[in-house]
This record gives sequence, structure tokens and C-alpha cells, in this order.
Amino acid sequence: MSEPRINDRIRVPEVRLVGPNGEQVGIVRVEDALRLAAEADLDLVEVAPMAKPPVAKLMDFGKFKYEAALKAREARKNQVNTVIKEIKLRPKIDPHDYGTKKGHVERFLRGGDKVKVTIMFRGREQSRPELGFRLLQRLAEDVLELGTVESAPKQDGRNMIMVLAPTKKKSEAMAEQRRARTSAAPAGAEADAAPEAVEATPVAEAPAVAADQA
Repeated sequence: MSEPRINDRIRVPEVRLVGPNGEQVGIVRVEDALRLAAEADLDLVEVAPMAKPPVAKLMDFGKFKYEAALKAREARKNQVNTVIKEIKLRPKIDPHDYGTKKGHVERFLRGGDKVKVTIMFRGREQSRPELGFRLLQRLAEDVLELGTVESAPKQDGRNMIMVLAPTKKKSEAMAEQRRARTSAAPAGAEADAAPEAVEATPVAEAPAVAADQA
């Protein structure tokens, strides 16, 4: 959006004037409003140009812009982007591999990330879509405490896809992880072992690199 018109750029005969503390002054000629602004060492800023007459306010426009920029910067700093991780499974996955992949899904959901689960059909497996559907249903039930089904299983060519959403927001999950790390590692104590890391890159906001395929 373009900046509002201020001072001499306000080209209307009269404005509904608002004082620096929000008080209603009333409808005045724009020349009088500019004089009041100059006397108070403030700017006359048109805040509602479509009103009849337009609404203008006495304020320090430079200070207003500076504070608005600070608020926008703080909002961007506190913003947490939602990430979608990806896990790929085969319809006839063995129990051990299923447990490993389920653990990945649980870790992602616990971290506040969404998970895209893809069942890959090959050859004659494509004639048995119910195998993939049942596997996705089973996974959704196994992680029910951590996530819910955001996008139900659906066929996409040779694949079947389901999206799980975490029950906790990303910011809540990150705060909880920080508290857990703080309580688990007393000051001056060395960790007995490094935490296991599982790499999976986002597939929504960045190119996807899936977890190891089954």
C-alpha cells in the first residue's frame, strides 16, 4: 500500500480532524488543520481518505512509521513457518521398517511439523489400493495422540497420499522442546549421548528429500 497523504499533499477543502490523543476536534478547513499541526510541531495525516469528509489526524508521522516498522520486524522474528516433512512407505512394509518410519512420523509431529505420508505402489501392487489405504489408516491411529488427519488418503497416480497435522502448534512444540532440554541437562553436566537426528527436508516451502524409503 502507498503511504497516506500528509500535510500539503492533502488536497481537500475540509477534514474531520482527530487530535494527537484521539480526541475528536470536528470538521475544520484543511488550512486550519495544517495551522494546528504546525503549531503543535506535528504532521497532518489523512487516515481515512474515503470518508466524507476525509478523516485526518495530528501525529508525528516519522515516529509513527518507525514504530510500525519495529512492530513488523518483531512480528516477522516471532513468525514460525509451518513445514511439511515427507515419509514414504511401501504397501507390504515389514514390521521393523514400519516401526522405524512411525518413529520418524511421531518425531516430526512432536516437533510441530506436518507430515506427508506417501504409499508407493509398484507393479501388481497398483491393483491393491486397499493395502495402502489400510496402512495409512493404521498409521493415523498409531499416532493419534500426536496428530490428526488433515488430508484423507487419496490416490495420486501410482502413489497414495495422506497428510497428518500436529495437535500442537509449531511454537508450542519448540517451547516445550527447549524446556525439556533445559531440565534434562543441568549446568556444567555433559550429555551422555548426542540426540538422534533424523533428516527430512520440507516439501511445501522447499524441495523435498524424503526419509529413507522402505
